[in-house]
Amino acid sequence: MTATEPRRNIVADTLLVTVRELRPVLGDPFSVVFGLVQPLFFLLLFGPLLARDGESPWAWFVPGLLVMTALFGTAGTGSNLQFDLQNGTHERLLVTPLSRPALFLGRAVKEFLPLIAQATLIILVTIPLGLRPDPLGAVQGLLLLGVLGLGIGSFSYALAIVVREQDWVFWTVHQTLLFPSMILSGMLLPLEQAPGWMRALSVVNPLTHVVNAERDLFAGHLTTADVGWGWLAAILTTAIGIAVGLRALRKSTS
Repeated sequence: MTATEPRRNIVADTLLVTVRELRPVLGDPFSVVFGLVQPLFFLLLFGPLLARDGESPWAWFVPGLLVMTALFGTAGTGSNLQFDLQNGTHERLLVTPLSRPALFLGRAVKEFLPLIAQATLIILVTIPLGLRPDPLGAVQGLLLLGVLGLGIGSFSYALAIVVREQDWVFWTVHQTLLFPSMILSGMLLPLEQAPGWMRALSVVNPLTHVVNAERDLFAGHLTTADVGWGWLAAILTTAIGIAVGLRALRKSTS
């Protein structure tokens, strides 16, 4: 009679992988600050251009900027997994007792905390400039950003697994999708005066609904339809991203 391998606890394994992935970030917190350079440039050089009739632009602009931070901060994170695939680190992890789904889930969950830290810093920077977010709305908005970042990061990791050593394919897909998604979400510019085809595309863009939800939340409108659609878009993005990523991992190791 042969002994069977004990079933791994996927939650515990996911936590172990998350902690492993967070160690470089905790060891070099400047990397979190460095990721704020681009958003802060947008904040200081682009935000004032949106002021109208003496009104503060921050209540409209900052929530969109936070979603942009989530997009830019997590969409390219699959390149880290690509590096591990190329240098053999990922293969060495595959032969450990860790649950294989946890190897993916732990990386995805890791995107949550640095993103929350970056978004919090942006909010703190903009409060002296005139931003007055609703406290409960801001907290819910941060959680919504974290869920969205988890989903985008999952898609990025899935792409890295599929293309593996082909860096140019990863970055081509990344750039091809990144900027249209940003523009068609209304993060930086309102789309009310955009051509009809752009408004139609924005409706099917999940980021549009998250941006609208963030603006409502920061304004203190916590139970609007836009908030509901934003949560639905973020949760679906995360669920589909994780499903696609786990499928890609299974196919790559079968």
